[in-house]
Amino acid sequence: MSHWILIPLLLPLSAGMINLLLVRKGVFAQRLVSIVTACALLAATLFLLSGAQDGHIEIYELGNWPAPFGIVLVLDRLSALMLALTALLALPVLLHACCGDDLRGRDFHVLFPLQILGINGAFLTGDLFNLFVFFEILLIASYCLAMHGQGPERTRNALRYVVLNLIGSSLFLIALGTLYGVCGTLNMADLALKVAGSTPGQAPLLRASALLLLCVFGLKAAILPLFLWLPGLYASVLPAVAALFAIMTKVGVYAILRTQSLIFSSQGPVPDAAELLFPLALATLAAGSMCVLGSRSLRMLLAWLVIVSVGSLLAGIGLWNEAGISASLYYLPHSTLVMAGLFLLADQAARQRGLTGGLAGDMLEPGPPMSQPNLLGALFLLGAMGAAGLPPLSGFVGKVLLLQAASAPKAVWLWPVALGGSLVALVALGRCGSMLFWKTEGIPLSGTAVSWPRLAPAAALILAGVALAIMAGPVTAYTEATARQLLAPENYIRAVLGGATP
Repeated sequence: MSHWILIPLLLPLSAGMINLLLVRKGVFAQRLVSIVTACALLAATLFLLSGAQDGHIEIYELGNWPAPFGIVLVLDRLSALMLALTALLALPVLLHACCGDDLRGRDFHVLFPLQILGINGAFLTGDLFNLFVFFEILLIASYCLAMHGQGPERTRNALRYVVLNLIGSSLFLIALGTLYGVCGTLNMADLALKVAGSTPGQAPLLRASALLLLCVFGLKAAILPLFLWLPGLYASVLPAVAALFAIMTKVGVYAILRTQSLIFSSQGPVPDAAELLFPLALATLAAGSMCVLGSRSLRMLLAWLVIVSVGSLLAGIGLWNEAGISASLYYLPHSTLVMAGLFLLADQAARQRGLTGGLAGDMLEPGPPMSQPNLLGALFLLGAMGAAGLPPLSGFVGKVLLLQAASAPKAVWLWPVALGGSLVALVALGRCGSMLFWKTEGIPLSGTAVSWPRLAPAAALILAGVALAIMAGPVTAYTEATARQLLAPENYIRAVLGGATP
């Protein structure tokens, strides 16, 4: 039992506590603690990722209490991938925030690591109750980060976000209570055994629990019709917060994939939730694509593209085969990193076009020309090509893998919706680029030169999409192995429960 698995939890927890004590010492000391922690977290998660490549499932029993009686942390290929992705996102986002956004409200450097703690805990936990606990940790931190910087629009959208997630948390507790009442356990491996061996009389309650969990996780992932909280929130929060929130929907996607592949697999009597995934995914993709065309600001457009990416991810999972899940797992880091980079780039573009006094900012209307249009335009082009799925970038690779994974009759529905979504995204992003970089008026604003400390994190995240395309071979080999591991839940159950199989 390796103690390394605790590092993704202990590092952000320690950073949050230390930064709370450093509030009166000034922001410089807090920034130093946060950046050192983010670097150490990245190194630790990459180490865990390398250790998970051989397929070994690492179990950590807190207090040495064995499952299903004690709390267990589980590190497999999927959780290792998600931990590394979170750390890879957190470092550039934090560096961008340290350029001044962290001064626009209180306790940023306390809340930021606590949100990372909640996200990492959700990926590592082996039981549903602690999944709820870590969800609440990340949500409480995100409530405060959503309000960071204040403002009436931010407050309004944050309030809507809080209310909807409180409802979601209540439904989560109802589902957990029902599952515990029927099965007597909330350990996910033990639940898999209990659901597989359930009686016909227990099936209605288990089916209701499965549908409730799908609803709760669908709210986190922002699927149709539960996505209405996301566009306004992502468009109004600070750019660094919006970039960090790019991983938030993926926590919901992860929870859907984990519970459906492990607890409510085909061995149990509750197939309804899994059957709903594919049509919900296509509906989410189609609705998000249509709303992209109606966006009136760059950040609103990017927020709708986040919803489009969620639809693409769940479409691959909804195919429920190795190729489809592998395609989604390849597309997941691409969509997270590139969309986060575009949110940070939108901040630089808005600053060059003027943020106050009725100036254009990130609105899609003619505004002052940018002082470095070639540099920003090249980065925007790379990000837009990746988001729209144009070759040869990672978005194209992910879309091709997704389309290849579909077989009849699902391919008949997936191909036109996925390709139509890419076309709509291309048109919308092309119109956006034309408005920002070509349809200008007046002269460049003074004092709006490129801030390299702000631009470098955005460039690094967008270029990560290029790196994913270059490394498509080893990355897809890892995602294929991850998909095979997920579709063989008996290995997970045996590792957690010590020899038990369904």
